[in-house]
Amino acid sequence: MRIALLDDYQQLAMGMADWASLPEGTVVHAFNKAIAGEDELVNALQDVDVVVAMRERTAFPASVIARLPRLRLLASTGLRNAAIDVPACLRQGVVVCGAKGARHGLAATAETAWALILALHKRLPGSDQALREGIWQPQLALALEGRVLGLAGLGNIGQRMARIGQAFGMEVIAWSPNLTVERAQQAGVRMVGKTELFGQSDVVSLHLVLSPSTANVVAHAELSAMKPGAFLVNTSRAGLVDEAALMDALQNRRIGGAGLDVFWQEPLPASHALCRLDNVVLTPHLGYVTPENLAAFYGGVLNNIKAWIQGLPVTPLSY
Repeated sequence: MRIALLDDYQQLAMGMADWASLPEGTVVHAFNKAIAGEDELVNALQDVDVVVAMRERTAFPASVIARLPRLRLLASTGLRNAAIDVPACLRQGVVVCGAKGARHGLAATAETAWALILALHKRLPGSDQALREGIWQPQLALALEGRVLGLAGLGNIGQRMARIGQAFGMEVIAWSPNLTVERAQQAGVRMVGKTELFGQSDVVSLHLVLSPSTANVVAHAELSAMKPGAFLVNTSRAGLVDEAALMDALQNRRIGGAGLDVFWQEPLPASHALCRLDNVVLTPHLGYVTPENLAAFYGGVLNNIKAWIQGLPVTPLSY
């Protein structure tokens, strides 16, 4: 049996689980670079029985699944992976499963969002670079206390964001398509409409699940409603934001800036226009990438593979 571990950027996957505990003769190979394009992906996986996909880094549409007749198990880290066409897998007899992350995984994403918020308000990247060049205090830092934090999404991560914002002395408002007044009150935040969220906030942080109803939920109208100095932070999914609209707002300085941990193309190429802007803080999808979370993901994947080999139930993937 041949197993492929995809998108192992840090080259840590082989040490994150006891792959040697699989049946004798099993071959496990980790790919440490992103595979570009469907043809290259199909060529790389032609002789593979089991594919381990790291979250939504590599897409598996029906057009790819149909060209992998040997594939029998597609194991994803995480319990949701919008990049996998699960119905197409099931039609072809490919078993699909997911694996839970560490208990602190949601906290890690919230921490990344706050790192971006603080970096933007305290002008950290520009100040660090200026100091190395002998320039003292090139910009004024901004206080968080008294400013308005807008949360698009008030689920588990959004509620964590609200508590931290309140600890900083911020007013917290929230909107999502399904948010109720009761849930907002329980979190101690004020529920507002979508237009109000973007118009009143000094920083908007996105914490929505990407779905057909939330794709491009932040577009020209929402960005135009933002204050000229307000920030947009996205640690959720790039597809929540219209790329062209955000690039226009940033390049023309219609908003104060953005903190982004997720991108429309990952890995983000150095040639992307975002990399030339001085009003953005960029991190390479670090939100869930912690040693504890990766160990939980790969450990769960390994357990699923062993269960599948034995004909036992595996952890289902939501779709």
